[in-house]
Amino acid sequence: MQERQQEEPAQTVIRGEEVVERTETPQPAEVKLAPAPSGRFHVPARHNPKLQQLVDEINLDQELQQLWRSANINAIDRSGINDHGPVHIQILANIGLRLLRLLADAGVQPSVVVNYGLTTEDAEVIVTLALAMHDIGIAIHREEHENLSVILATPLARRLLEPIYPEPTRTVMVCETLHAIVAHHWDVQTLTIEAGVVKVADALDIAKGRSRIPFELGRVNIHSVSAAAIDSVTITKGEQRPVKITVDMNNPAGVYQLDDLLKRKLENSSIAPYVELTASITGPAHAETIPFYNL
Repeated sequence: MQERQQEEPAQTVIRGEEVVERTETPQPAEVKLAPAPSGRFHVPARHNPKLQQLVDEINLDQELQQLWRSANINAIDRSGINDHGPVHIQILANIGLRLLRLLADAGVQPSVVVNYGLTTEDAEVIVTLALAMHDIGIAIHREEHENLSVILATPLARRLLEPIYPEPTRTVMVCETLHAIVAHHWDVQTLTIEAGVVKVADALDIAKGRSRIPFELGRVNIHSVSAAAIDSVTITKGEQRPVKITVDMNNPAGVYQLDDLLKRKLENSSIAPYVELTASITGPAHAETIPFYNL
């Protein structure tokens, strides 16, 4: 595997729609990975030219970008839930790559490496493409959108990967991507490390500000209140395991968000043995660490 051209960040912090990576070195202290001002899809490709080529293909693909917009119409305009379009996709792609790279740095081999003799760089393509397409089925309906996403994603994945991979490798990459998409629902078994990364990444877009749409529509319930209680999510190298996820909350209501979404997705993922999860509550009346989320 090629040597990485840039130093891996010491931690990734997610606050609402902003993803910030901090390195140990003073320059640069912070690298912002939020959506580019132009609105173009962007991830830190770094050492991976195949991933950069995929990003270029995604930015040229009008069908995929329209599916993102149509998914948001069904999610926001018609259902009054949080966005499932370009902002969500941008956040998750950065989170997914962060998780996968921490696992790889700790010696956890992606399944496409173990089973097909491909590379970690190919696994990064799978994770990024799966996250880019995991919610496009919402353009049809929110119910069973994972299966609908697979239907829409099958020809899309082949087209996007055609300039990058010849057959039969392309078929392997398409199938691994589709598996990660269909398995991102919490109770669907993940058979690969890549699918586990996609499942857990999807549960980490919970930082403060992501509950704004239900609030603005007057939908004040346990879902919106608990989401507003999450200040930030930090992803770092773990102390006992390869990955540590720390959730900072301003209100105990955030525990519902952890139990209902993050915890059950993590526990039902293929990467659960490699992840530490902790939560802390800070604020005028709280300053404690919740120990029972050490998984």
